[in-house]
Amino acid sequence: MTNSPTSDWLAVDIGGTFVDAITFDRESGNINIEKAATTPTDPTQGVLNSSERVDASLENTTAFVHGTTLGLNAVLERKGARTGIITNTGFRDVYEIGRTNLERSAMYDINYEKPESLVPRRRCKEVPGRLNADGDVIDELDESAVIQAADELVTDHGIEAIAVCFLHSYQNDDHEVRAAELIRETFPAVSVSVSSDITGEYREYERTSTAVLDAYIKPIFGSYVEKLAGALGERGFDGSFFVTRSGGGTFTADSATTAPVHTILSGPAGGLIGASNVGEVLGREDLITVDMGGTSLDACVIEGGSPVVEYTASLEHQPMMIPVYDIRTIGAGGGSIAWLDGSLLKVGPQSAGADPGPICYGKGGEQPTVTDAALALHYIDPDAFLGGDMELDYDGAIDGLQRELADPLDSSVDAVSKGVLDVTLANTIGTIREITVEKGLDPRDFSTVAYGGAGPLFVPLLGREMGLNEVIVPQAPSVFSAWGMLMADIVYDFSQTHITVLDDVDLNTLETSFRKLEADARETIENEGIAPGDQRYERSIEMRYFGQEHTVEVEAAGIDSIDTLADRFKRDHKTRYGHTMDDPVEAVHLRVRAIGESDNPELEQKEPRGAPLEPETTREAYCFAVDSYEQFDVYRREQLAPNDEISGPAIITEATTTTVFHSDQQATIDDYGHILITGGDA
Repeated sequence: MTNSPTSDWLAVDIGGTFVDAITFDRESGNINIEKAATTPTDPTQGVLNSSERVDASLENTTAFVHGTTLGLNAVLERKGARTGIITNTGFRDVYEIGRTNLERSAMYDINYEKPESLVPRRRCKEVPGRLNADGDVIDELDESAVIQAADELVTDHGIEAIAVCFLHSYQNDDHEVRAAELIRETFPAVSVSVSSDITGEYREYERTSTAVLDAYIKPIFGSYVEKLAGALGERGFDGSFFVTRSGGGTFTADSATTAPVHTILSGPAGGLIGASNVGEVLGREDLITVDMGGTSLDACVIEGGSPVVEYTASLEHQPMMIPVYDIRTIGAGGGSIAWLDGSLLKVGPQSAGADPGPICYGKGGEQPTVTDAALALHYIDPDAFLGGDMELDYDGAIDGLQRELADPLDSSVDAVSKGVLDVTLANTIGTIREITVEKGLDPRDFSTVAYGGAGPLFVPLLGREMGLNEVIVPQAPSVFSAWGMLMADIVYDFSQTHITVLDDVDLNTLETSFRKLEADARETIENEGIAPGDQRYERSIEMRYFGQEHTVEVEAAGIDSIDTLADRFKRDHKTRYGHTMDDPVEAVHLRVRAIGESDNPELEQKEPRGAPLEPETTREAYCFAVDSYEQFDVYRREQLAPNDEISGPAIITEATTTTVFHSDQQATIDDYGHILITGGDA
């Protein structure tokens, strides 16, 4: 990504309730942030609205970075393209059968019904042609059968996209490539997704599912990007258009439309990139990130400066064999609906979303939400929401909480509002434990980064309940995911299945395989215009003990012997599982991550204040530390300076979010303007 010294960067992240936009002027260092309501029926309009609100000069913008939930929503709402599958003779049922296992939550549910498949069996077609496990041809591909199968899918079933997945194509993609060529030549209007273009790994069901998900969202995603690029162009933008990837980094919009499955979880990835950058600046390598937006709460662990990456994810019970950050999501956002299951108070996963939104938005919402509860507890100023651009209906929120929760429970608005936050807290603690304690990590050893529109209000409460070491509220927390997108490098991942017992691995053969992957990676990243001096390549190997199913990813840089590789595996296995064994060790997958380093914005240190810090005003609000209303000192964030110290209870307001901490907590301001909150009695 090359930019002139005076260029502006623009990043836009679409969430469930708001679209976040941020601009960065490289000459002045100025940052502008704004929010606009999400427009579910036309996502492009939300992007344009937020760009206008942030006063982005599209004529002078050289890099536009975008995070979108378009593909995710298409799958969740079953609104993707009508899709078919072409596979080998005898393997028509691979996708339908799957792994025949149930999700943990449904294991003992006698009423469980398997979710409807994205591709029913009647839209799966078989063609002759076969490779063996080494990629050698057993039967040549029947090209006429490929054309006939595609014709039946198009003519009889009206499909718009085809997923091509042949057995063992991770070893030899010739048959898949040729089948795709034939389909595109014969039916140019049909979108085609090829499994070997997305992943070079074994496991036929997972590869098929990944190709199906890619095909399912490809036409929709391509149309969206084309429409958005055209609309931006009409407004003067002629710079580079990037999309964030689910596993970190960005790639060009053209590459994104070629393999859109990599964008399904692109929105939350931006926040992790930004958190890693903040951790590097502050000297904190181990972080827990909590992104609490309007619809959901996303949590992830960063170890050693890098977010934890998984290479198989699941979406609506459908596996995706792509690199993704290990993000856990629950329905616990500001717009999550509080409701009663008999006399039991619950929160989420349903959300009021952007339309109608919480009751206090005054847009017709009738069900109380987390935001309504926070307003009732006086954490939010109803006259200053979104910098005063949106006046909240305080009385409406109180009436809704009374009607829907307090009256049925024979309780008070204060009690049920506190209960809403308590339930949200319990849900979140369970999620944090899942990604820390259940993996042998102590969350008290980590700093926690709070962002998203509701994160700064809620996460300090989480910190005091869990005894977390420190809560960091970064600059621009409400649009932090968009900020992280500006910090992202261009990234591509390449992999190859290489199942071999380590005792039989030849170091020279291993090096040859890595160099082949790196050659493919270099060709791809050079096509993106990345200069050789800005290219970086990271090697890793997924390994396991012989007979195991799951693997441990091991860094593969600087290997001077097979013993070195074995020692690294045993070290990492013991770190994760607490033990090692004497069994033989297998190499399973070789991985190369190609990184095109960008000239990212740098945080500037702020000047200390010359006079003592004084609160702007005070406000009575509910303090969880003493279980009663207390006077909170209220500060504006722009008045804070390095070395300022604030004792709780206190509220720090800014245009697009509010930070709240309680009477047993305190905050300090660091050299970059981050708020560092410590304390709590847990």
